[in-house]
Amino acid sequence: MELLFAIAIGALTTSGVYLLLRARTFPVVMGLTLLSYGVNLFLFASGRLATGQQPVIGTTASYSDPLPQALVLTAIVIGFAMTAFLVVLSLRNLADNENDHVDGRREATTAASKVEQEVSSK
Repeated sequence: MELLFAIAIGALTTSGVYLLLRARTFPVVMGLTLLSYGVNLFLFASGRLATGQQPVIGTTASYSDPLPQALVLTAIVIGFAMTAFLVVLSLRNLADNENDHVDGRREATTAASKVEQEVSSK
């Protein structure tokens, strides 16, 4: 169970960082979302992965800590609100700039389209 959790956390973090390094808006938003899911799983795993155990009542060796579960629930709500805000912000950026690059630069046009633009301007 711990190995599966570790692999899931690693995969979410790796794909989140990869998507954060993209130059488009939507992959950056998805990367932040996947990275927050990885952090949520890490926080959840820090409270012990025990199935069928009572949350607090019992011996200290066989209980799961409820604090990371509460932190994860709070992080899910805040993460959902921030994702909605980033989507709206990126849509506004796309509408204003007609471009979805994160750094605001326009794409370099290809050589064929440059030639086509020069011919059409003459």
